[in-house]
Amino acid sequence: MSLIFKRIKQSPAVLHAIMSTGNHSEKLMQLMPGDEINYQVLDNQLMVLRVDPEPGTTLLFEKIPDGFTSQKIITELTTTTRDVQGVITDSLFLAGQQAGLSDNLIMRLVEIYGWDIDFALEIRNGDHFRVLYEEQFLDGEKVRDGNILVAEFVNKGKSYRAVRYTNPEGETGFFNEQGYSMRKAFLRTPVKFNRISSLFNPNRKHPILNTIRAHKGVDYAAPTGTPVKATGDGTVMSAGRNDGYGNAVIIRHAGTYETLYAHLSRFANGMTRGKHVRQGDIIGYVGQTGLASGPHLHYEFRINGVHRNPLTVELPKALPIPDKYRQHFQSQTGTLIAKLNSSVPATIASKDSPDQDNLILALKEKDRHSTTVH
Repeated sequence: MSLIFKRIKQSPAVLHAIMSTGNHSEKLMQLMPGDEINYQVLDNQLMVLRVDPEPGTTLLFEKIPDGFTSQKIITELTTTTRDVQGVITDSLFLAGQQAGLSDNLIMRLVEIYGWDIDFALEIRNGDHFRVLYEEQFLDGEKVRDGNILVAEFVNKGKSYRAVRYTNPEGETGFFNEQGYSMRKAFLRTPVKFNRISSLFNPNRKHPILNTIRAHKGVDYAAPTGTPVKATGDGTVMSAGRNDGYGNAVIIRHAGTYETLYAHLSRFANGMTRGKHVRQGDIIGYVGQTGLASGPHLHYEFRINGVHRNPLTVELPKALPIPDKYRQHFQSQTGTLIAKLNSSVPATIASKDSPDQDNLILALKEKDRHSTTVH
């Protein structure tokens, strides 16, 4: 902001006065390249400053005799529901883009089904999907995608349905038709990888030691520095140098399960024994420390101390909706599930936008200017 104020020939004292107006001014410290700032200058004095930190939200700073005032103005967006379908002939991303989904929505779809479908290894030509999601508009112009409401993905002939549900306590997640969470206790893979370089094999010949040594996990080849995520909630049992494993993290999950992540180039900040981690938290970064012939993640999955193949082990079942919310779940999601059973996609308007003619009276058109953050 100091550079911007210098650009528009306003003093540091004016900026200080604006930053002293309260909580609304904190957003001015979070500007990103490409953000636009509108302002009004009369006789070399800044009269009005306007920032739109997100669609439908305006922060307005106005000159008064002894400084500036600030206010937040909320404009309700028009929300519509869009219904699209796609068939995979090459990749999920191409099929999603052809169906009209943004890259952001495609990634959200991947996240919803990430526990059930390995999108790197299990996608087949002919797999298909259907997604009902929200689009939000301001003054008739689309400003962003909203929530995915319900989706169906058919992979190798098997249908996976997911519906968005918010319980009476305000907690939101995705569930199947029977009310079981799509979020399982464990992710199937802990890293975005290029290929599997070594499978679980009790009789593998070690590439460095040149002896038969059981390979008790799976190796995921990936560039050095690729983030490694905890596959489940748990407590860090160790994080440090571990013989041939090199830099390694071991996490205990609910007393029964343990996961190990080895050959890391470095650990995430604060990764120490006793730290509680959540599923998806970054715990370290791919490397080739210890006995490793190239950069990769060695991942092990243990049940009661016994090594299991991470690619095929039966993971714990998802938790169901609590009985006290069962009726509420059915009433809130029944219409969306029924929509999936219909054969024709449609776009349905759901909200009206209020009149916005008087949104910013202070910014007179003849005196209004704007600048872009670089």
